[in-house]
Amino acid sequence: MTDTEAAQDTVEPGEPQDDLVSTSHTLTLDRRKLAYTATTGRIVLRSEAVKDDAFDGHQAKAEVFITAYTLDKADPKTRPVTFAFNGGPGSSSVWLHLGVLGPRRVDSGDAGALTPPPYDLVDNPDTLLAHSDLVFIDPVSTGFSRPVKGVNARDYHGFTPDLESVGEIIRLWTSRNGRWLSPKYLAGESYGTTRAAGLAEFLFSRYGMTLNGLMLISAVLDFSTIDFSTDNDLPYRYFLPTYAAIAHFHGKHGDRPLREVLDEAEQFASREYPYLLSEGARLSTEDRAAAVTKLAGLIGVSEEWVDRVDLRPEHVRYFTELLRSERKTVGRLDGRFTGWDADYGRERWSDDPSMSAITGPYTAALNHYLRMELEYQNDLPYEILNMKVWPWSYKEFEARSVTVTDRLAAAMRTNPHLKVHVASGYYDGATPYHATDLTLARLPIPAELRSNIEVKYYPAGHMMYLHDESRRQQAADLAAFVTASTNR
Repeated sequence: MTDTEAAQDTVEPGEPQDDLVSTSHTLTLDRRKLAYTATTGRIVLRSEAVKDDAFDGHQAKAEVFITAYTLDKADPKTRPVTFAFNGGPGSSSVWLHLGVLGPRRVDSGDAGALTPPPYDLVDNPDTLLAHSDLVFIDPVSTGFSRPVKGVNARDYHGFTPDLESVGEIIRLWTSRNGRWLSPKYLAGESYGTTRAAGLAEFLFSRYGMTLNGLMLISAVLDFSTIDFSTDNDLPYRYFLPTYAAIAHFHGKHGDRPLREVLDEAEQFASREYPYLLSEGARLSTEDRAAAVTKLAGLIGVSEEWVDRVDLRPEHVRYFTELLRSERKTVGRLDGRFTGWDADYGRERWSDDPSMSAITGPYTAALNHYLRMELEYQNDLPYEILNMKVWPWSYKEFEARSVTVTDRLAAAMRTNPHLKVHVASGYYDGATPYHATDLTLARLPIPAELRSNIEVKYYPAGHMMYLHDESRRQQAADLAAFVTASTNR
C-alpha cells in the first residue's frame, strides 16, 4: 500500500479526498525519447485538530491543485525535482508551466506578432524535464485550488499562511513520492520569488528540509524598491534603467547600442539622480533644468512632462506617456508590447497591453491541456489570475517594508551549498532588473557565499520566455544551473 493510499484510508466518509490522475507520455529530444508520467489533480491539506488540549484528528482545510511530471525509470536519489509556482499574489502556475519549464508550451506569438485564436500547444524541446522532475503548484484560490467547505479562503491570503500551505504541499509530495534524498529546487516568478526565498528558510526551520537551489525569475525580494509611495524615492532610481531600455526598444535612442544606453542610465541612477531627488527645493534652477534634460533624454519623453512630474516618473504614468503622441500605450509586464486606449489624455492607461496579449492564449491552452491531454476533469473555473485574493495580508511587516532578504540570507548562511539563479528582463516594468541587482548587492551574506548567486539578463520582459530567443537561452541557463548544482 502506498503512502497516498494509506492516507486516504484514514479519511472519514464524505471527507474531501485527493483526486489525482496519472497519464503516460513521451517527448522526443534530439532524437532521444523521454518517457514520463504526468500526475495532476488536487491534494487535500489537513491540519492537526486539538480539542481540550487533546489530539482530535486531522481536519481538511483546503484542496491544492498540482501538476507533476516524473521521468520513468529514474533513480530518485540522483534525479532532481523542481517545485514551481508563479506569483501575483493570486496567480496560478500556468505561466512557468506552459511558458518555459513544462514538456508542452503554448504558441502565443510575441510582441508585434501575436498568434490569433484559438491558439495551440506544441512540444517543448527545451523543457527542464530533461534535467529535473517538475511539480507545479497553484496556491489556494488560484487554478483549481480552493478551501474546503466551511473554511474562509482569506485564511490563506497572506504572506505566512501562503508559505505554510505551499510548504506543506512540498513536504507531502516529497514524502509520498519517496524524494527526501533527491536534489530539490524551487522555481518562482515575480511574487513567486518572494515565496521561494521565504520557503527556503521556512522549509528548513519547520521541516528540516534543505534545498540545492532557487530559481528566481523576475525577482522582487524587497518591496521598498518597487513601492511608488509618498516619500520613497527608491523606485524612481531603480526603474530608470528599465525606462531607458523600453525607450530604446521604441526607437528613442536612435542607433545607440542597448548596453551603452543601460550603462549611462545605471550610472545616472546610482550617482547623480539620488542627489537630485534628495535636494528638493534646494536644487538650483540651473541644476534642475539640467536634470530635466538629462532624465527626459534617457527615458524618451518631453522635458515638459519630466518637469511636471517633479523628476519622478511613476511607472504606469510613464507607460501611458512614452508613446502618447502615437496614440499607443506601453506594457508594464513587458515594455515591448503596445496597445490602444479610449482616451489619450488620461494619466494612466486603462489596462496593461502586455497582460491582455497573453491572457487569452495561456487560458485556452491550459484548459484544453488539463482536460484533453492530462485527462483531469473539473467543472470549476481554472483561476489564471484571481484578484479576489487582494488585499493580501502582510501583517508580519506592520510599520515596515515587506522584504525576504533576511530570510534568503539566513537560508544561505544555514546551508552554504544553496545556489541561487536570478533571471531578469531588461524590459520588465514590474520587477526592474536594476532593483534586483542592488537588492542582491545588499544581501547580508558573507563574501564566501557571493559566488553562490548567478544573474542572467534577457532582452525581454517579466515573462522573458515570450521572446523566442530569450526563451531558448533561459531554458539552457536553467538546465545548466540545475545540472551544475546537482553534480557539484
